[in-house]
Amino acid sequence: MLREMKGISAMVVVQIATAGLNILFKLVVADGMEPRVLVAYRLVFATLFMLPLAFIFQRKKRPEFTWSLFALAFLSGLLGAVIPSTLAVTGIALTSATFASVAGVLSPLITFVLAALLRMESVGLGSRQGNAKVFGTVLGVGGALVFIFYRGKDINLWSTHVDLGNPKLHDSSNHHDQISIIGVLVVFGCNFSYSLWLLLQVKISTRFGGPYWNATLMNMMGSIVAVLVALCWDMDFREWRLGWNIRLLTVAYAAIVISGMVVAVNAWCIASEGALFVSVFSPVGLVIVALVGSFFLNETLHLGSIIGTVIIVGGLYLVLWGKNKEMKSTIPTTSDHVETNKTSKDVTLSNLPTLSINVP
Repeated sequence: MLREMKGISAMVVVQIATAGLNILFKLVVADGMEPRVLVAYRLVFATLFMLPLAFIFQRKKRPEFTWSLFALAFLSGLLGAVIPSTLAVTGIALTSATFASVAGVLSPLITFVLAALLRMESVGLGSRQGNAKVFGTVLGVGGALVFIFYRGKDINLWSTHVDLGNPKLHDSSNHHDQISIIGVLVVFGCNFSYSLWLLLQVKISTRFGGPYWNATLMNMMGSIVAVLVALCWDMDFREWRLGWNIRLLTVAYAAIVISGMVVAVNAWCIASEGALFVSVFSPVGLVIVALVGSFFLNETLHLGSIIGTVIIVGGLYLVLWGKNKEMKSTIPTTSDHVETNKTSKDVTLSNLPTLSINVP
């Protein structure tokens, strides 16, 4: 019971921290920071933070540095850091922090579809588990369409008239009631890239020596690409100035809290409770972002967005239920309970990714 309470408390803190990142992304873009510069700084800071941790905690697991390893790290950094981070920041600027969080819940569903198309995942049509996964995926897509295209009645939780992301309050009455279609595509592009990265991790993660080295190499290669892209996009070095402001806070928060602490806590929870335990807490982040966004960013909630979110979460849990049942049914019966439990956790970790668009 004590271990479960620690796990629950840890995952609630993780969801609060991840929700805070989406809010900070919205604020720093509204402050005028170039998204590509933000991503470059984040990955550089994350590399500097993770490298000592890798040497301290996984020195004996240090991988053999070869050209093949660096090539895989480059691909991992591109799919798991540069592309999704850039698209995430841009997508939040074009839509809302709430929508980006809702879309993040679709990542496991997108991963399941891609894995099935690449024959890395069995669909199992005709079985209860397979039908649950397919129906859950359809529900998730339907919920996303409801969220995007159906507005419904406005739901005003409170009237604070506070908009930290837009100093000129109410200059455009419909500013917060519209979701840019381009923004939607950008956010889903972020999830698509992240899902490809998850599938890549299933194949290559063991070659990096451990999660700390994996994250370090990914951030290192990603930071090189991100810096080059940012410099080629805009050579104005004034964009790179960091003061004691929201820009420095966001960069430090994303690198230290998300890429450092959250990665470590997620790894601990997955090792002790399994990936399914981590996955089921994603709706907590949705609620936090929706409440904070409506309070501080003047983001209006609508009946359609709430209905769409409920449908998406329902589809997610159907997929997770089907996956959990499938994992249990594939575990061979043995008298060695410890070995059986270890096998279950390893299989679940390989096939059931955690939920977040905020990559390490």
